[in-house]
Amino acid sequence: MAVPKRKISKQKKRQRRAHHALGKPNLVTCKHCGALILPHRVCPVCGWYKNRIVLSPKRIVTKV
Repeated sequence: MAVPKRKISKQKKRQRRAHHALGKPNLVTCKHCGALILPHRVCPVCGWYKNRIVLSPKRIVTKV
């Protein structure tokens, strides 16, 4: 079983974990209703994906 030869210092441990932070989500606007959504997903507001309706909308949205 592998055992570390020396204690890993706080600085080394924190340097290694410097890139573990969560980033902000990449949001795009829906081409049909203009709501912010995650890319490559059905819009939860209007139900459109790739210029066609795939879900029944939760509310009626008029295109602006």
